[in-house]
Amino acid sequence: MSTTDLMHLLEELQKQNVDLVAVSKTKSVQQIRDVYELGVRDFGENRVQELVEKLPQLPGDIRWHMIGNLQRNKVKYIAPFVYLIHSVSSHALLKTIDKEAGKNYRVIRVLLQVKIASEDSKSGLPLPELKEILETYTQNSYGHVDIRGFMGMGTFTDDETIIRQEFQHFMSICKQTSEQYPDLFSDQPILSIGMSGDYKIAIEEGSNMVRIGSLIFGPRI
Repeated sequence: MSTTDLMHLLEELQKQNVDLVAVSKTKSVQQIRDVYELGVRDFGENRVQELVEKLPQLPGDIRWHMIGNLQRNKVKYIAPFVYLIHSVSSHALLKTIDKEAGKNYRVIRVLLQVKIASEDSKSGLPLPELKEILETYTQNSYGHVDIRGFMGMGTFTDDETIIRQEFQHFMSICKQTSEQYPDLFSDQPILSIGMSGDYKIAIEEGSNMVRIGSLIFGPRI
């Protein structure tokens, strides 16, 4: 994506009140710096080791998002600095994040990953488990995590009908859950769906945060 195209994308997302997370996994420090210089501050990584290696080489005001599958034994490495963890898909992981955040005297923002895709490779919480976590959370069982909303990953397909149906399903779950726990989501919850190939559909369906990588940086190596 050219500088002009990226600036246009940023302007369009801002008009629609949609936050951009530039997915920088596999990209070099210089590539990230180039995008940073254009005003982007939110970057997403899916591998803890890669993120930890990049951290000291880049500006300190970058807001780092963990968007990939996160193993519990690696939470401790990102707990001191991570801005938002998108991929909380189990009660056990949430407990670990709370524990490691406490060790660092922090409250870590998280999103609960909702299961919306039919693909087995896509993880996420089914509705009953999602509600169970929120019920526990409302009982003040977690002092060092802040559930800010939801994340979803659609099926990897070019069929826009399937994509739209899954995004609509995601929005339905989020709406139902937010209404059931209004005290948790007095502000607009983060609704993180949409990537390079489907972010326009996601925004049409109500997404307010998109995770865009290849469209900005080019295809993955």
